[in-house]
Amino acid sequence: MKDQGRSTRKRTGGRLKHASNKKRHQLGREPAETTVGETRLQYIDARGTDKKVRALSTNVAQVADGGEVSEAEIENVVDNPANVNYARRNIVTKGAVIETSAGRARVTSRPGQTGQVNAVLLD
Repeated sequence: MKDQGRSTRKRTGGRLKHASNKKRHQLGREPAETTVGETRLQYIDARGTDKKVRALSTNVAQVADGGEVSEAEIENVVDNPANVNYARRNIVTKGAVIETSAGRARVTSRPGQTGQVNAVLLD
């Protein structure tokens, strides 16, 4: 994938020559595409001594309603502005609107980076 790093073209449309190959920290990975289902996590080495927790699937969300936070069951994905097909495939990303046992909520966390789903109830 060539999404990351400098563009291969100049402003004028001419091609740019590579000064060097990509470094390991510049490489991207496949998206986690967290689905609704029994919780499955994957631990990944990040840059430095960090670790990332990928939620491959989850059915639990921490839902905030004003100042109170409660745990709710995720039923399905209603809308996902990241991709029109994600709602159909029940994929949870940041900004997705999910149907929970507490009501409809918008996801505020990044499940593919943090391994958990935090959401805010919609009125």
